[in-house]
Amino acid sequence: MQPRRPEGFDGLGYRGGGREEPGPGAKPYSSSSDLSHWVSSPPDIPGSRNLHWGERTPQYGAGPAGTPLGGVGLNDEPYPAGAGTSSEQLNRFAGFGIGLASLFTENVLAHPCIVLRRQCQVNYHARNYHLTPFTIVNIMYSINKTQGPRALWKGMGSTFIVQGITLGTEGIISEFTPLPRELSHKWSLRQIGGHLLLKSLTYVVAMPFYSASLVETVQSEIIRDNPGILDCVKEGIGRVIGMGVPHSKRLLPLMALTFPTVLHGVLHYIISSIIQKFVLLVLKKENSQSLPTESSNSVQSMLDAYFPELIASFAASLCADVMIYPLETVLHRLHIQGTRTIIDNTDLGYEVLPINTQYEGMRDCINTIKREEGMLGFYKGFGAVVVQYTLHVAVLQLTKIIYSMLLQNVA
Repeated sequence: MQPRRPEGFDGLGYRGGGREEPGPGAKPYSSSSDLSHWVSSPPDIPGSRNLHWGERTPQYGAGPAGTPLGGVGLNDEPYPAGAGTSSEQLNRFAGFGIGLASLFTENVLAHPCIVLRRQCQVNYHARNYHLTPFTIVNIMYSINKTQGPRALWKGMGSTFIVQGITLGTEGIISEFTPLPRELSHKWSLRQIGGHLLLKSLTYVVAMPFYSASLVETVQSEIIRDNPGILDCVKEGIGRVIGMGVPHSKRLLPLMALTFPTVLHGVLHYIISSIIQKFVLLVLKKENSQSLPTESSNSVQSMLDAYFPELIASFAASLCADVMIYPLETVLHRLHIQGTRTIIDNTDLGYEVLPINTQYEGMRDCINTIKREEGMLGFYKGFGAVVVQYTLHVAVLQLTKIIYSMLLQNVA
């Protein structure tokens, strides 16, 4: 399961451009202990993203204050008076901007892709599976034309609420239990088990609120009333106590949803962790082989300090989403069943369709999709994933270009 904030972005300072400046004993980026331990991300809820590393990406190595990368000066010349302060301010501003751009992409710019992706996943009527980005873009245009832009950003507020609930839940559980929220480099199997148990408990607590958020995301704008900001919380609590919005008898109990929800979240988290650590190690190795020399420029050195974590988190999120996409399709169908949800017709881009599935559980859902829709039925709406990550790459590249231009102008 998956929230959506960029790895390495703490809201005030990007990891690597953090609020604390490294002291004289700080280690260079190529140090063998930079990635010796990692910190878990906020809990993943299906459809959102995941995982942060404990080590900040260092901007400066050991050496005199204001001397980057372990005492090697930019072009072997010391900074003029006042240059260190202005460079420090630029680095903090740039780190914040880079993280904010990634946050904006994952939570706002990519939200229409998440809406279409989920609508396609739960639409068992669909004849067009939208496996490519070309067909999904056409449907986005049709829905925007008939219902307006609001139809593509529906449910965005509830996704932020779910992320807040998961963050708070994980923090509270870790404070009142011995379950570790972080894993040090001296981890043991017992610590890993406790850490994954903490994740699992967080997914269970957030599950009813995620169900309510999913309904808001896929419900057609044509027939729904304007939801309130806290409707997601109200309906989630109502789902737990059996009160609130009426549901059909086909609604699956929360106990039946617990296993697939936890399975999806834990698998997504594990895959993201492994991929992210691997990519960071590869980038670390490449950077260690290209240490600054007399010909190295400040722009590339500073870019190397900021972008490895963003690249690693991007690759981790993409791989995890692709690998467990079939399980996510099953999970969303189970969550949406019996909620009396009306979705948009993803074949035409207009009209609406009811969700009238009658799955008995996870196994029955898998067998039914395989029998009636084929193996590709598990990948309905996959084109939206391609569009989503293409947008993410474009924003990251644009941010990198802008940052390079700023640094060159300052230099």
